Amino acid sequence: MTDPVVGLVLEGRYRLEERLARGGMSTVYAATDLRLDRTVAVKVMAEHLMHDPSFVERFTREARAAAMLSHPNVVSVSDQGSDQGLVFLVMELVRGRTLRDLLQARGRLTVAEAFAVLEPVLSGLSAAHRAGIVHRDIKPENVLIGQDGVVKVADFGLARAVAGTGQTSHTGGVLIGTVAYLSPEQLERGKADARSDVYAAGIVLFEMLTGHPPFGGDTPLAVAYQHVHHDVPTPSEEVPGLAWQVDELVARTTRRDPVVRPLDAGAFLADLEDVRSDVGIPRVPVPTGRSSAGPDTLRPTNRPTRPRHSGPQRHPSDPGDGTEVLGAGRSSRGSRTSMLPGMGAGPTTDVAGARPTPPRARPGVPDHIRRRRARLAVAVVLLLAVTIGAIGWWFGSGRWTTVPQLVGLDEDAAVGQLQEAGLDPDCCEEVFSETVPAGQVIAAEPAEGDAIRGTDVRLTVSKGPERFTVDPAWVGRPIDEVRALLDEAQLPLVFTEVQDYDQTVPAGSVTGFDPEPGTDLPRNSAVTVFVSRGPAPVAVPNVVGQSADAAQDTLEQLGFTVTRTTGRSPDVDTGEVMAVAPGAGSEAAYASTVTIQVSEGLPRVTVPDVRGQDADEATAQLEALGLQVEVDTFIAGSTVRFQNPGGGNVVDWGTTIRLLVTI
Repeated sequence: MTDPVVGLVLEGRYRLEERLARGGMSTVYAATDLRLDRTVAVKVMAEHLMHDPSFVERFTREARAAAMLSHPNVVSVSDQGSDQGLVFLVMELVRGRTLRDLLQARGRLTVAEAFAVLEPVLSGLSAAHRAGIVHRDIKPENVLIGQDGVVKVADFGLARAVAGTGQTSHTGGVLIGTVAYLSPEQLERGKADARSDVYAAGIVLFEMLTGHPPFGGDTPLAVAYQHVHHDVPTPSEEVPGLAWQVDELVARTTRRDPVVRPLDAGAFLADLEDVRSDVGIPRVPVPTGRSSAGPDTLRPTNRPTRPRHSGPQRHPSDPGDGTEVLGAGRSSRGSRTSMLPGMGAGPTTDVAGARPTPPRARPGVPDHIRRRRARLAVAVVLLLAVTIGAIGWWFGSGRWTTVPQLVGLDEDAAVGQLQEAGLDPDCCEEVFSETVPAGQVIAAEPAEGDAIRGTDVRLTVSKGPERFTVDPAWVGRPIDEVRALLDEAQLPLVFTEVQDYDQTVPAGSVTGFDPEPGTDLPRNSAVTVFVSRGPAPVAVPNVVGQSADAAQDTLEQLGFTVTRTTGRSPDVDTGEVMAVAPGAGSEAAYASTVTIQVSEGLPRVTVPDVRGQDADEATAQLEALGLQVEVDTFIAGSTVRFQNPGGGNVVDWGTTIRLLVTI
C-alpha cells in the first residue's frame, strides 16, 4: 500500500521521498531539503501520539536539546516543527545499517571489532554527557554504521510515551528505554543519569562479544528482574580465550550500583583505552558487514562453517590416505580397508570381494635382536612404573598445593605468591575499605589452605576509603539551584539546611557548608548547608541631641538609609536631632530607612486675643500656650482691656505678653 505521506512538502521545504523505517512511535522518511538541495531524514511522530499535548511538548523540548549537540558520532538534528497535522524532526540521513543488523548477520564480533564500534559510540555519548544530556535508550538499534564506517548514535534525548513490548516507563507513562538495556536504577526508581548510559553501553559491549544480551526471558518483567537482582555474567564464559581485562571492563561498567560504575561515557572510554593498551588489542576498521559480493552483502564471520557433505568428517588426527578407522574395521570410503589395533594377525577382506591374501610366515629373529628387544621391554616396564607412580602421586597429593597467606599483601606480591604456589591469580575485584590501605589484598577465594594446582584464586583488593566531596563552587549559589545539583550528583551524604544571617550573601543563597567544601567525607556523613536569611537586624542608636550631620554619619555606618525632617523644640538647640524613628534601642532591618527630626529652634505660638476676659482666665490661657504673662492693673479692676503683642501675632514660645487690667 502506498504511504499517503510520501510526496508531501512540510513547511514548504521538506519533500518526503520514501519511507525508510517504521516503528510504534514514529516513521522515518528520506526527504529532500528544497531550500538547501540536500537529502535529509525526517522522523514523523506516530498519529496516536500527536494528540497527547504533553508528549508533543516533551518531543519539542528535548529535540531542541538534542539539536545543541554537534559531534561527528552523533546524528545531528537540524530542525523541528509541525505541519499538515504532522509533528516532525529533521535529522542527518545516514546511509548504512544499524548495529542490530550487523549482529544479526554476523552473530558476534571480535574484541577488536567490538572496540572499534564502541569507541565512537562512547565519544558521542561523552559529548552529550558534557552537555548535560542523558540518552536513556542506548541499544544496537540506535547505533548507526555508515557505508563509510562512521559510527553515529541516534535518538539523542528524544521523548517517548506509551510503553510497548520489551519496554518500560516511569510515572506518567513516559518511555525511558528498552528493558534488555535498562539499568537497575531506571527499573527501580525511573531515574537515569550518565551512569545509566554507561550501563547500557556495557550491555551492548557484552552483546557484541557474545552475540546476545546477557539476560533473556519470556516477559519484559522477567528480564527486568534479572537486571535488578543479578550481575551480568562474564563474556569469557561463552567465548573462551577472552582476556580477563575485557571481562573486568564489562563487569565494571555493568555494576548494579551506579556509584561504582564509571562516572560517565568519557570515563568508560578512558577505561576502554587502558584495556586496549594493556591487552594489545589492535585497531581495526569499523565492520560495515559489506564484502566484495556487492554493496548490500553482509560478510558473515564467527559462524560455524556449514559441512559440504553429510558423511562423516575426517578429524585432523585421522589417517591422511583417504581411509577412516571404524569400529567394524571397514572404511567408510569403500575403497580401502583398515584394522583396529590388535587385529593385525588376521586376514583382511577387500571391499570389492577379492579373496584374502594368506599371511606370510614369520622369519627367524637373530639373538642380538632378541636381547636388544628384551632390554627395551625392561626399560618400557620401568618407565611405565615410574609414570604410574607419578600419576598416582598427582591424583593422591601432588595435585594439591597450599594457598599461601595473601590478606594484607600488596596486589603484586599476592600474585607472585600464587604463581610460585602453582595457582592462577584471578585478579582482581576492587572494593572500598575503611581499614585496609589501597592496593592491599582484603580477601582471597579459596581462602588460606589447600587447593588444586591450577585453580583460580580470586583476589579482592582494597581501593582505600570511599570518599565524597562537596563542590566549593556551590557556595554563594541559590539554594534551589544547589538542591538540584545535589540531586544530580546523588552524593551518599546526609544534608541538613540551617538558616543563618549573612551581611554579604543575598537571602536564599548558600553561605557555606560544614564540613568545608572539598573535604573528603565517608558515605552517609552529615553535612550542614547554611542558607542566608540576609543581613542581621541592627539596633538603632540614640542620636538625639547630636548635630544632624553627625547623627546621619553614625546611622549610615550601620547600613541605614537616613532621611531628615524638621521640627521645633524648646529643649533642643537649632540644628540638633530632636527625635529618631524607629526609636532609639529598637531593631531595624539592615539597609532600612531611619528618619531623624532636626530642630529649627523654639516652637512658634499664635497669640490668642484675650481682651475682655477675666485677668486670671486670660493668664491661664496664655501660659498654657507656653507664653509668659505680665499683668498691669489700672485703678482697680479684673478685666483685660489691652494686650501686647496683640491677638493673631505669631511669637516664639516663652515670649512675654503684657496685659492691661482695669475696671
